[in-house]
Amino acid sequence: MTLAAQFRRGVTTTSAHETQELAAAWARTLPPDCTIALHGDLGVGKTTFVQGLARGFGIAEPVTSPTFTIFTLHRGRDRTLIHLDAYRLETDREIESLMLEDFLITPWCLAVEWPERLAPWLPADAYHLELGITSNEYHTLKLR
Repeated sequence: MTLAAQFRRGVTTTSAHETQELAAAWARTLPPDCTIALHGDLGVGKTTFVQGLARGFGIAEPVTSPTFTIFTLHRGRDRTLIHLDAYRLETDREIESLMLEDFLITPWCLAVEWPERLAPWLPADAYHLELGITSNEYHTLKLR
């Protein structure tokens, strides 16, 4: 079964490392120029997942949440990862002022935390990944 099929069925991980490993493996299968919308409450592992994506793209630098910078660029050997935290964005004008299109130079992957804030701006073919935490502190990932 492919990783995408596993994500569609739903995956549970028991550690941040396991989540990162899954994300790294998935990154290596993603097509160029894709958007991943990461849905879920605070603390469910959205940034942890992006750290795994970065590793899968060959990015060695540390990946942290871009909450205050809004987005960060990470250049890998084969792809640029744009990590966007839309939590503080409230208007279309704020989104437009980021000039993200200027950074979407093929091949790229845009990983968006709090995508609900800019839903109309997301491409129709974006991957939507729902992240959660179970009562026993395991992490869940499900591709919508």
